[in-house]
Amino acid sequence: MQKIVGLVLGGGKGTRLLPLTQHRSKPAVPLAGKYRIIDIPISNCINSGINQIYVLTQFNSVSLHRHIRQTYQFDRFDNGFVEILAAQQTNEGADWYQGTADAVRKQIRYIEQPWIDYVLVLSGDQLYRMDYEAMLEIHRREKADVTIAAVPVSRQAARSFGIMRINETGRVVGFLEKPQTEEEFAMVRSDPKWLDAHGIVSRGRDCLASMGIYLFNRETLVELLEKSDYQDFGKEVFPMSIRARRVQAYPFDGYWEDIGTIRSFYEANLALAKVPPPFEFESASGPIYTHARSLPPARVDGATIRESLLADGCVIESGAIIEHSVIGLRCHIGRNAVIRNSILMGADFYPSEDQRDPEHSDPCLGVCEGSVITGAIIDKNCHIGRHVRIESQNRPDADFDNLSIRDGIIVAHKGASFPDGWTLPGTGTR
Repeated sequence: MQKIVGLVLGGGKGTRLLPLTQHRSKPAVPLAGKYRIIDIPISNCINSGINQIYVLTQFNSVSLHRHIRQTYQFDRFDNGFVEILAAQQTNEGADWYQGTADAVRKQIRYIEQPWIDYVLVLSGDQLYRMDYEAMLEIHRREKADVTIAAVPVSRQAARSFGIMRINETGRVVGFLEKPQTEEEFAMVRSDPKWLDAHGIVSRGRDCLASMGIYLFNRETLVELLEKSDYQDFGKEVFPMSIRARRVQAYPFDGYWEDIGTIRSFYEANLALAKVPPPFEFESASGPIYTHARSLPPARVDGATIRESLLADGCVIESGAIIEHSVIGLRCHIGRNAVIRNSILMGADFYPSEDQRDPEHSDPCLGVCEGSVITGAIIDKNCHIGRHVRIESQNRPDADFDNLSIRDGIIVAHKGASFPDGWTLPGTGTR
């Protein structure tokens, strides 16, 4: 595993996650109350014995850089690192990254090191737990040039993914992006018996979807990038690899969720609050690492909390009701407030004494007395005044001064303030 370098692709604009990516990059978006999305691929690498990791960034990357710098510091004797490779002008080029493959091409000098035998290319916006060492074992056993992680899906789900066709040895012999017709499905269908024989219960699933996780022989990756001007791994480099190289599928049937849209982000976070959750952070063998903060334990006084995640440093006052929600760091929930099916990302700091409301004891950050939040995402450092109502009403996409509506979900902008008695525009007041 010391011969592998991990490349986490985190440089895209993240437009599908706006407004959460208005002031931060997609991998830096908070997850499950206390983590960042980038913590998932980096933790998977560390748990698999890969401790030499590059993160390729480009847009709104200041908070991501800060998080990585504060979190991932290795012992000086094991040569481990997590380093940022930001888009930059060089003698070879002065352009921004034009795609995932182009980003790696522009930083190719860092993978042309003599100690590197394999390059693991990972996405920065997925939630899953995987042992990459098992993937390497299959890659070496089958003498593959490229190995790609594949998850079995139904035909209905396959319409949203790139689908691979494999032969009896697991070699990838065909690929089609988002098949729609029966003729197209017939071209990429895989035999469910192959999955069953490899320890994965097919349950009628006969399509293998690309997870966007690639393990390359270093020489193969360098040659593929230098001999083409392809810009994207999934749409261009990978299909070219199938034609010219030995590409092996690595079947995976654990929890895996692409959280690149507001809807998928919202649903994935709330799923983590279920009992039992589809993905558990409580793992002795595969912990998820993040920035270690010096925060006090959460304080709860007479509140009712059901199926929810509560992060460090929170204060929940008497009478508050929290159901099926995620409550982030340093979040203050006032008396008799109601939070349902919502994600509150918390705050980056506690308000000082002079920042408190002079007429009340409520802090400026958090949810004040009697407010109701349902079906919403509240970004960091927001102030929700007294008796405010922010409730999902299945309205079309829209943008307002302090919030947006995406996929029927209300998203309060980072640092937004909602005065006492505020309700959503178009519902009666303010």
